[in-house]
Amino acid sequence: MTSDDARTEQKSSDSVKSSDSVKSRDDDRSGDGVLDRLAERRRQVRARIASNPTVDLVYRIAVAVVGVLVLGVGIVLVPYPGPGWVVVFAGLGILASEFTWAHRLLKFARRYYERFMDWFSRQSLVVKGVGVLLTTAVVLATLWLLGTFSLAGGWFGLEWSWLASPL
Repeated sequence: MTSDDARTEQKSSDSVKSSDSVKSRDDDRSGDGVLDRLAERRRQVRARIASNPTVDLVYRIAVAVVGVLVLGVGIVLVPYPGPGWVVVFAGLGILASEFTWAHRLLKFARRYYERFMDWFSRQSLVVKGVGVLLTTAVVLATLWLLGTFSLAGGWFGLEWSWLASPL
């Protein structure tokens, strides 16, 4: 029996109110235990993979490919409404699971993203409006470059040359 167990038994015998608080702490501790067990399980699986150099190399390459793909999709999605930054951070998180440089980059990016968003939220409506206009310009430029306007114009019989993508 550990000292924590002894303290828990002593506190639970003190009173009903004390018993309720111990029970909630035990529930919290069991939640941490589940996360600890999952983390330990992940470490064991990763150690088993690392024990075989060929499998380790294949695993690291697979993580790199998936992480770079997710990161790339996130970067493309950033100017569009939706989860662009979440996808960027997810891609960096995937890469950070295997690469130290990606872990450092993830910490750096999160810190400066939060700083920028704090700064941007304190700005006047003029600055926020300029931000919206720049975002709109990026979205329209990428849609034009991808040929979306030409495609949509064709649906309505508009064959204007300036709608066509230069690519």
